[in-house]
Amino acid sequence: MRGHNVNIYFSEKNYNKIKPLIAQRKVSEFVNQAVEKELAKEKKKEQAELREKLIAAYQRQAKNKKIQSELALWDSISGDGLNDK
Repeated sequence: MRGHNVNIYFSEKNYNKIKPLIAQRKVSEFVNQAVEKELAKEKKKEQAELREKLIAAYQRQAKNKKIQSELALWDSISGDGLNDK
């Protein structure tokens, strides 16, 4: 696996907490897994925020009478038969 060396500083308190959790020479693996989990959480959060923004934008558009009447006009003259009654 390709990667980059990075120096990380742990406070004595945090180092003493994680030391029993990880085997010797496995600190990099432990930190990498922790970072991957946090990145996955962040990506999920961003996706949820985008979804909320899209829903809000759709709801604003659906309430906009001018847009709705223009869409109805274009639908009636498009000739595709999708909303023809």
